[in-house]
Amino acid sequence: MTINQFRFVAVIGCLGFGIVSFTCFAQRYDTISQFEIPIELDSVVVKTGFDPSAFIRRVKNDTTFYKAFKSMHLVPFTSENRFTALTKGGGVTGTLHTIVKQSITQPKKCRITNTTLQQSTGDFFKRNGAFRYYTAELFYNLFFSSIPVCNEHDIVAGSIVKPAGGRMEQSKFELKQLIFNPGSKVQGIPLMGDKASIFDEDEVPKYTFKIRDEMFDSVECIVFSIAPKPQYKNKVVYNELTTWFRRTDYSILARNYSLSYSNILYSFDVNMKVRTAEISNKLYPTSIKYSGFWHVITKKPEYMNVEVNIIY
Repeated sequence: MTINQFRFVAVIGCLGFGIVSFTCFAQRYDTISQFEIPIELDSVVVKTGFDPSAFIRRVKNDTTFYKAFKSMHLVPFTSENRFTALTKGGGVTGTLHTIVKQSITQPKKCRITNTTLQQSTGDFFKRNGAFRYYTAELFYNLFFSSIPVCNEHDIVAGSIVKPAGGRMEQSKFELKQLIFNPGSKVQGIPLMGDKASIFDEDEVPKYTFKIRDEMFDSVECIVFSIAPKPQYKNKVVYNELTTWFRRTDYSILARNYSLSYSNILYSFDVNMKVRTAEISNKLYPTSIKYSGFWHVITKKPEYMNVEVNIIY
């Protein structure tokens, strides 16, 4: 087991309308995927003259979700965080409840976070005060910083850049790919090949793709979802990927992920729900819920529930 293999599995451990009874194919030539994707459309979407091919391109090239998370580094916020470490049978081995406040200092627009409340039980921390659980350590390193971080921006251009740093920076890079580019190949995945690339020609036949019209928090949305076909349920990575796009501008208001995979070196089964909201004409993440486990052959299995709620 290499450190890269361990790091990736730890990252994973941390994404009323009737359906019309026919399958609609994106018939226009797609210069990105270069193949046809069979998509089930609900009756409302069909009536509006929806273009599935153009929409799939939007899904694959979306930057609004990543921009929302980058934007949270530029404004003050208060985050309430709850971590629950579990046994395989569901027993609680440790908990952590914190409230973290981010402030922005001038003139360099530096962000820094301070913990105003911290309550823990069980074995959540080691004797030296470090996190015992990698999932919690990764979440904290991804969203918070106890030292000033300056001159950041929320410009999103091109792909997420692979860092040259150590283990934690590499883990954050891999987690960002899973959260912000779901369905694309994640660099550094051991023994998985292109199974995470749901839009690849070999993976498309394994999934059912659906698009429907739906209200989400009183906002009209186009919902894009995928689920494995029954015969491929144990041969794919994504058990579910559902995204709510605001119809007016296709900004992502919510996304649900469910992923699982197993081989001789590692296994994982995780679920994540992310919600965003528009505040002062900008989109920000407001809620992250995570539950699941990961296990590397040389490490103790880690079962964890996480809930993060952010107020701006």
